Amino acid sequence: MVDLVVVGAGLVGLASAYRLLCVRPGLKIIVVEKEMRVGAHQSTHNSGVLHAGLYYRPNSYKARLAVRGLRLMVQFCAEYGIRYEQCGKVVVATTQGELPRLHELMERGYANGLRGIRLLSRDELKEIEPHADGIAAIHVPEEGIVDYGQVCERLAKLLVEQGTEIRLGARVYQMKKVSTGWIVLTTAGEFHTRCVICCGGLHADRLVSASGEHSPIKIVPFRGEYYRIRREKEYLVKNLIYPVPDSRFPFLGVHFTRLIGGGVEAGPNAVLALAREGYTWDNVNFKDLFDIATFGGFWRFVLRHPFMCCYEVYRSFSRSEFCRSLQRLVPEIQYDDLEPGGSGVRAQAMYPNGRLVEDFYFLERPGILHVLNAPSPAATASLAIGEEIAKKILKQLD
Repeated sequence: MVDLVVVGAGLVGLASAYRLLCVRPGLKIIVVEKEMRVGAHQSTHNSGVLHAGLYYRPNSYKARLAVRGLRLMVQFCAEYGIRYEQCGKVVVATTQGELPRLHELMERGYANGLRGIRLLSRDELKEIEPHADGIAAIHVPEEGIVDYGQVCERLAKLLVEQGTEIRLGARVYQMKKVSTGWIVLTTAGEFHTRCVICCGGLHADRLVSASGEHSPIKIVPFRGEYYRIRREKEYLVKNLIYPVPDSRFPFLGVHFTRLIGGGVEAGPNAVLALAREGYTWDNVNFKDLFDIATFGGFWRFVLRHPFMCCYEVYRSFSRSEFCRSLQRLVPEIQYDDLEPGGSGVRAQAMYPNGRLVEDFYFLERPGILHVLNAPSPAATASLAIGEEIAKKILKQLD
């Protein structure tokens, strides 16, 4: 019998185990992961941005944990020699109508404790991003870029060095509550444990069901697709250029990101994925599709945002339209400057009424804790999320 089984070897799962061992060395922990490597999905299929917490409602989990998580992540990367750079970000208003929202974001940034943020005039924006076009902007100097794959690998190495077993190729299909704790049944055997932390990402709601409970929310997968900027035009983007997000819609909008390994990426859009791990249109999983089609919340979401849903599908198939979206921020970008890039799938939790779960969502039951919603900025916030989870689970272990 072990003290703890962590389900999911992505950033949040690994960070949770790591923070627990920081507080209580000697805990017997097993991490189980259905894939054959750590960080196989959301943890590494993202833009590699260190988010400072500008967008999030003050005092929410996202606001608190993104701000603390950014600083913990920078400290972690510096300590273990992981490449990162706090290159800064600009959020650009391109119309007069976006100025009230820009000022609202400034207030949120102040409330959330961001350091050094300032409002930029058009000329000041040009000093930072000469090719960006806007009437005003916010500069967020703490934001940056990192290789989250390296973070995952280092966390896994540190865990193994401290005696934690990471069992790969172990898909959890059932969890049974017993008098002494839980029995976690996987395709690689069963594990008897005092407590369980479930960090299942794209399958988080299914892990709730596997533990014998009905999930109050459903994971709906949204794919984000990227283009790479051809090398000759990378000079158009110095660092990170974001639009002012439209408050009517639940996503940030396409933006430009310089990558820590070199190159510049543009995106992502947000289209329904036809599988929970559907990184392209031809990745189709009929069980996943059936789950979406029979979930009333999804159809309520579509009815609430019909234009956005149709437009995102159109933009997915139209490089020209994708380019037009990018030209709002950098007018010099052209169709031929865009080369197909990668994609990621966002595990977005949704309520039955069709509203997106906007904050991180933890479901606690005796001996078990589920992380039910941890999309962006969870990668940045992972070490702080791990701290939060450690506090919660130690109360149960005690």
